[in-house]
Amino acid sequence: MTGDDLILPPLYDRHVALGAKFSAFGGWSMPLEYAGVVSEHTCVREAVGLFDVSHLGKLEVTGTGAAAFVNATLSNDLGRIGPGQAQYTLCCTPDGGIVDDLIAYLRDDEHVLLVPNAANAAAVRDLLQAEAPAGVEITDRHTDYAVLAVQGTKSDETLAEVGLPTGHDYMSFDVVTFEGADVIVCRTGYTGERGYELIVPAAAATAVWDRLVAAGAPYGIQPCGLGARDTLRTEMGYPLHGQDIGPSVTPLEARLGWAVGWQKPAFWGREALLAEKEAGPARRLHGLIAVGRGIPRPGMSVSLTADLPLGEITSGTFSPTLRKGIGMALLSTVVADDAQVGVDIRGRREIFQLTRPPFVDTRVRES
Repeated sequence: MTGDDLILPPLYDRHVALGAKFSAFGGWSMPLEYAGVVSEHTCVREAVGLFDVSHLGKLEVTGTGAAAFVNATLSNDLGRIGPGQAQYTLCCTPDGGIVDDLIAYLRDDEHVLLVPNAANAAAVRDLLQAEAPAGVEITDRHTDYAVLAVQGTKSDETLAEVGLPTGHDYMSFDVVTFEGADVIVCRTGYTGERGYELIVPAAAATAVWDRLVAAGAPYGIQPCGLGARDTLRTEMGYPLHGQDIGPSVTPLEARLGWAVGWQKPAFWGREALLAEKEAGPARRLHGLIAVGRGIPRPGMSVSLTADLPLGEITSGTFSPTLRKGIGMALLSTVVADDAQVGVDIRGRREIFQLTRPPFVDTRVRES
């Protein structure tokens, strides 16, 4: 895909004016960074950052039985939540691989909003449309809405300055009128900090962005790109589709069994996943933290000893918070969860400690 083929977000002009560096993400041209990844990462951990993540998919599932249909296809159990709540869930292949991980926002029994990853939105849409029963419609609203993420310790104060709701429970949402549009204010995010995501009609995106920038100024708000989003999510151990999870990785391998409604009578991949649960997965996703100065990168090999390979790094970066190399790796289950392992970094074997993420203290669920 060439640069001319990329979709521009509604806020593209704002990003250009701010001097953003752009990169292609899932068919969109999105801001990678503004002032720099470390500066933006630190701002989220210590103050408040504003992200444009409008490249995320938006699929509306509507009609009689819409919620029941979603519940019979995606992995998690919508029966565990009620209207006004959101849920992390998975779209799986028949053999248990992960087509995508996404958030389901339950409006009511006849209206569910799904937010998949940009690169997989069309695949999820097509799978749902192929099996939707009469009376249930799947509408692709990918370019109809912008998504703005307000993340950080001062996110509540920033939203309160403009009169938007704050303080609702983690993984819940309100629908309010703001700047003449219906805006969904979600207590969700991908950074590990307290924060919110706003799903905004594209036509109102610029006005909402400008209001948030002005409101957050006293709290040190900075625009943040997808580079900082990646380092922040890695510090939390949040998996990234296409790296840590994908069609060749199952929820059990990725330690996402908690996002599977095991007691449900039906969901895509159910039989394969039940069989794997009974037998146990052959590999699992682990967190790693550098003992020395090594920085892991995707694709690097991991071994228990020099001649006992275990798997490879799926995500790796320098942690701005810890000032160390951290990462995730899919490794054979022969290794203990607390073992030390070697990572081949340009021909040099660096020692890493296996650990369970998050790598940093989390405040995402605080009430």
